[in-house]
Amino acid sequence: MDKNIENNGIQQTTDAVNILKTAILQSQSRAVKAVNQEQLALYYGVGRYISANTRNKHWGGGMIKSISQSLRSELPGLRGFSETNLKNMRAFYEAWNGIETKSSVTTDDLKQISPVGELKDAQVTKAEEDTIRQLQLTNLDSFPIVPFLSISFTHHITILTYAKDWDERLFYIQFAADNKVSAEELEGIIKKDLFHHQGAMPNNFLATIPDYKQAYRAIKMFKDEYLLDFVNVEELGMHEEDVDERVIEQSIVHNIKNFIMTFGKGFTFNGSQVHYGKLGHDHWIDLLFYNRDLRRLVVFELKKGRFKTAYLAQLSSYLRILNDDDRREGEEPPIGIILCKSADKAYVEYIMQDFRQPMGVATYKTADEMDEELMKVLPSKEQLEKLLED
Repeated sequence: MDKNIENNGIQQTTDAVNILKTAILQSQSRAVKAVNQEQLALYYGVGRYISANTRNKHWGGGMIKSISQSLRSELPGLRGFSETNLKNMRAFYEAWNGIETKSSVTTDDLKQISPVGELKDAQVTKAEEDTIRQLQLTNLDSFPIVPFLSISFTHHITILTYAKDWDERLFYIQFAADNKVSAEELEGIIKKDLFHHQGAMPNNFLATIPDYKQAYRAIKMFKDEYLLDFVNVEELGMHEEDVDERVIEQSIVHNIKNFIMTFGKGFTFNGSQVHYGKLGHDHWIDLLFYNRDLRRLVVFELKKGRFKTAYLAQLSSYLRILNDDDRREGEEPPIGIILCKSADKAYVEYIMQDFRQPMGVATYKTADEMDEELMKVLPSKEQLEKLLED
């Protein structure tokens, strides 16, 4: 009986600690977010104030440096208000002032992102004070407000320094918020140009591969379209409508070195029509590879027609079986690629959102299709004859 009471006491203590620990961590997280939002609001407002007075020549040269020195003199221990950082605040404001709105943001987290500290200088007018006191952001659905306010000012300046395009900046804001990367790591990622090298192939790698470096490698590794120039329907003596996945698969297997070369280094071919049995059901994987750099098995499923949603479900089941039955110690979960004749990228990305295994959808063209496209851009016989006459 005493033993039961003791065990109950231990369990109650454990439960209480877990509840309090969760509450403390959640509170700390909210506090950090609140501090960060307040700092961004302050820096944005200061940037607006400096911009208004420097761009219209109200202030002479050297004014920002003088302000920085005076602030740090009057507020000993003040950090973040060097001459360089004051200019960064101006750049921060000027980069994003176009998204401001006169109406308050409607989400609970962002209703009041305004007070940024009282100005003690008696010479500051009410209008100037109001200029610094408010940061109101757009409530456009397309603007990532929550990620924008969740990353630090240092992250923002890193993005503004190295990413010049609007869409590119929004991409890195979302990326930094989702992956919790340091500003230094983010700088390296931007310099590697992840935005432009994320690949046109619809995929969910960033959402399903926790390690952003691995996700980045996977994104760069696979293309949105593959030229299977070793598959020629005419040479096979077949009509295109008679070509099925097995014909394409056999052509790939016969030219496996060429196929692997389209991916780059690190791939090993494990086999075609690889059999896996699960709970009395048979599964046959079209093409199975292993990538040394990703430390993952890679599945290719071949489809002769247009993309269908059922293909993702089929691929998902293969990835689940591979993960459970064939994934070795030290390996990461497998990746799956559907290789089909055509696909609507926007539709694929929409459907793929609910899948939790890393997968993508690419398309292919055969040699005879490339011949047709080449003929379209080449001059006709008549045009060639005319050119020769000239």
